Amino acid sequence: MSVPYEYETAYEPPQSPEQKPPQSPQEHLERLLGHALNSFDLPDETIRHLDSAIAYDSSLHSAHHSAGLHRETYRHTWLLADASALTLWELVHNTDPGGHARHELYVDEEEAGVATSRLPLPPDTIPAACEQPIVLQLPAPDEPRHTYVPDDSADHGRRLLRRAENPIGAGRPGEEIARQLRSAFAHQITQAFGRPCLPGEARFCFSLYEHAFLLFDGSELSLWEVEHTVTPDKRHMCEVYVTESAAREAMELRARSIPQQQS
Repeated sequence: MSVPYEYETAYEPPQSPEQKPPQSPQEHLERLLGHALNSFDLPDETIRHLDSAIAYDSSLHSAHHSAGLHRETYRHTWLLADASALTLWELVHNTDPGGHARHELYVDEEEAGVATSRLPLPPDTIPAACEQPIVLQLPAPDEPRHTYVPDDSADHGRRLLRRAENPIGAGRPGEEIARQLRSAFAHQITQAFGRPCLPGEARFCFSLYEHAFLLFDGSELSLWEVEHTVTPDKRHMCEVYVTESAAREAMELRARSIPQQQS
């Protein structure tokens, strides 16, 4: 008798107390290769591509439990540095003599399906509506607006928001933007106006930068940083805005206040 997976607990091989869960995308790959009995059959090119992985996610694709036998197929997806994705299909079952768990890895879903069809289990799978979707979403077909560089971009976003001195609610990013930036894995900084403000300049200075972030779901998010020295002591000040129009409006307001500060 086959039962839908949503009513069964997924089979997971036992782990020793000393075994730590993998952290990086490469550690996830090493764990899978270490379990798979056919890991040497994977193309070398596939493994080379996965060396550049910057994010990882997995989900259950299908499952069947019957009379003490089980079979699950998992979809493992890595997001690569060029914003493309690569998927491996893992078949886990205990249908071999002895009932020990066997792990197999395949490059495409069709290969995994062929391997599944050879198992002594009916070809039932969990209904499509019950499948768990992959968390990672690929970028839209359109090319990104920027040439991004994979870096510690989430930390860059945190530092950008931390040095902003304009009040929240006046165009400054709030908690929702901060939450989105936690999934940034690449960014680019572009100067949109002015020039860098140098210490000790006699005149007031303005500059506008676009900080563009590429997020794990393939979307893009831009924040606009205004740097200026329109302060009573000409101290360097940083303000951050959600939109370019809000940033430019802030610069105009600051510029209009210059005569009063100089008089």
